[in-house]
Amino acid sequence: MGEIIDFRNTHEKGTTPMSYADQVFIQTCQDILSKGVWDTDRPVRPRWEDGPPAHTIKLFGVVNRYDLRREFPIITVRKQFLKSAVDELLWIWQKKSNDVHQLSSHIWDAWADENGTIGKAYGYQLGVKHHYPQGDMDQVDKVLWDLKHDPGSRRILTNLYNHHDLSEMALYPCAYSMTFNVSGNTLNGILNQRSQDMLTANGWNVMQYAVLLHMFAQVSGLEAGELVHVIADAHIYDRHVPIVEEIIARKPYDAPKFIMDKTITDFYAFTKDSFRLEGYQAHPLEAKIPVAV
Repeated sequence: MGEIIDFRNTHEKGTTPMSYADQVFIQTCQDILSKGVWDTDRPVRPRWEDGPPAHTIKLFGVVNRYDLRREFPIITVRKQFLKSAVDELLWIWQKKSNDVHQLSSHIWDAWADENGTIGKAYGYQLGVKHHYPQGDMDQVDKVLWDLKHDPGSRRILTNLYNHHDLSEMALYPCAYSMTFNVSGNTLNGILNQRSQDMLTANGWNVMQYAVLLHMFAQVSGLEAGELVHVIADAHIYDRHVPIVEEIIARKPYDAPKFIMDKTITDFYAFTKDSFRLEGYQAHPLEAKIPVAV
């Protein structure tokens, strides 16, 4: 493993240590619960396992910013599992796979078809080669090429929301686009997300794409800077409300140290063991979370 990169926030004397990611998560959930709009007046697609429609309370157009130079954005009011999150991230961005058998977890099993795939969704889209002036390559390799050869470009982005293939996707991509922008020696990124289940996925997605930004930055000789998370529909499901209320009432801990292997210079050489946290304290989640599908 490489050197320790410490993104721990500094706190003024007398203040209570708190992860910045917790501040953002708690405030966003409070805003949804106090200012959000319920969709109980209309039919909805998601269903609970026992059949009833899964309604939500939502906010439109949430934008959250995380400075990765200050700390690694992981919440502590509910325990997160970094290696599992990275495993899924690498499944999509590195393996460019749609085969759930290549995942260590079973989080995609509910959407898998009889062949164990999620169709032409997520990783499948990143593996499709396109014709560019520089040659034929997929979206990930195009980002890597641009960051190395044309870092000043304002055209460095990926997009998983391919309308031509939507009918063959088990689930339309939620986190569907990343835009990369280099300022000086700093790599910043914008994650666009059409839909965000705050309880099950917000903390998960934020730490995933923070790791992704660190990966692209390191192999490109850059420093990871800001991750801007743009959410069109940030929501809490009806059966999740009491769980969320319990979680956001907890006292957060300080942010941990994020450690990554600094010797890796090849994007495809990272594994889930290339990253770890030091000093991560978090509250356990004892309640079983129902998942709407």
